[in-house]
Amino acid sequence: MANHLFLPIVSLMVGASLTVLFARQRWLARGIVVGSVLFHLIYSLRLLWVVAAHGRQVSQAGGWLAPFGITFVADGATAIMLAVASLLTLMTVLYSFASLDEGYERYFYYPLILLLLLGVSGAFMTGDLFNLYVWFEVLLLASFGLITLGGTRAQLEGGLKYVVLNLMGSIAFLIGCGLVYGVVGTLNMAHIAERMQTIQQPGIMTAIACIFLFAFGSKAAILPLFFWLPTSYHTPPVAVTAIFSGLLTKVGAYSLYRVFGTVMQNELIHLAPWILTIAWLTMLVGVFGAMAQMNVRRILSFHIVSQIGYSVMGLGLASSLGLAAGLLFTAHVMIVKTALFFIGGAAEQIYGTGDIKKMGGLARREPALAMFWFLGIISLAGLPPMSGFFGKLALLQAGVTQGAWLVTGVATLTGILTLFSMLKIWNEVFWKKSYADVSKLPRVSPGLLLPGALLVIVSLALGLGASVLVDYTTVAGMQLFDQAGYIQSVCGLDGCEAVFQAAIR
Repeated sequence: MANHLFLPIVSLMVGASLTVLFARQRWLARGIVVGSVLFHLIYSLRLLWVVAAHGRQVSQAGGWLAPFGITFVADGATAIMLAVASLLTLMTVLYSFASLDEGYERYFYYPLILLLLLGVSGAFMTGDLFNLYVWFEVLLLASFGLITLGGTRAQLEGGLKYVVLNLMGSIAFLIGCGLVYGVVGTLNMAHIAERMQTIQQPGIMTAIACIFLFAFGSKAAILPLFFWLPTSYHTPPVAVTAIFSGLLTKVGAYSLYRVFGTVMQNELIHLAPWILTIAWLTMLVGVFGAMAQMNVRRILSFHIVSQIGYSVMGLGLASSLGLAAGLLFTAHVMIVKTALFFIGGAAEQIYGTGDIKKMGGLARREPALAMFWFLGIISLAGLPPMSGFFGKLALLQAGVTQGAWLVTGVATLTGILTLFSMLKIWNEVFWKKSYADVSKLPRVSPGLLLPGALLVIVSLALGLGASVLVDYTTVAGMQLFDQAGYIQSVCGLDGCEAVFQAAIR
């Protein structure tokens, strides 16, 4: 029994409670939040090794055996997502120290950050469909608090759009849970997967799968459920936008991978052509939307939509190879997208605006900022030696191997258009001559530069050491698609149904 899986949950709960108690003591609250997130990062990195060495880790709360108790499961996909989430949160906290005023810190910014990571971590580790819904609500409450913290008109308007569609997704998710329980009689993911093999109602299960596709798709911002994202992500402080870009839509993508890849494999195969269509349409709509924008954060927000199309492509390929490639790409884009928001936010703070037509000349004045931005955009576009090259290459190889020519061709085109739209920011913000007197503008502080620079360096390191990452994600993809192995890890050799029948006798 791997009871250590509850450690990151407990540590974040304790950290959030302490930061509420000491919210008025600024430096103490900062120390607590850094300590909590750093513990989470160290644990996540250790979990990567434990899963690689010993396979899936499973814990049952209170000693209640599955399918009766609350189950936590960690496999390769879980460990990767936890590690990246904790790294991004740590960088966000450090960026917040340099970019936020004391008012945000006083009004429970740090407890909300820890609650956001708590919800994300629970969603990654849960082995129960209803508890996945609960963790989604935890992160939704925290994210709504973060997006409206400050109370400006733009924030409240963006927050309203954000919460309305997410609540619609949550309602759909809850309806799906109820239907699954009505048809299958359980909400434990391993038990659902086992019982679905004997269900003789394919129509109702396909309908339920479509409900889950809507629910998780709304949170992942796939077409046509993306419109809330570019209208809300530019309104909060840059630190909040950055952590949202790295985590929130990716929790939706991970849930699609887990529920369809592990639990509803038959339905995934039936819906795969439709999912691939959604994937390439999402890519195109996102990248064309980015090309039409003239604001740094709006451009980056539309690219979140575009890049989520690649993650959905990995799901639509409906194979362990596709899931592995999608997981590799998703981990990469979480890191790079957050880095670009940090660097773009630093440029925005220098000029006091995100309008690229009112900016310029930063390459000469801030060469380090320009260098890391350029490395970030080539990673996002998928050029070597950055991690983005290997993430997109894995997806394209999987697409070609499985004969998915249309989505593979669109993915290639989207990468080219992504580079074009990101070079627009490079030309306008960094390369062109500024119309303002650049010498009178403030210099970028180390606190604003360092978090984004570190994440770009991580992307470069992952690209240079891609063979290790590819090997790990290949195993993780096989685990995601290994339904029988998942059932056995959670419920034992005899399966969940045997445990259930023995308990009710």
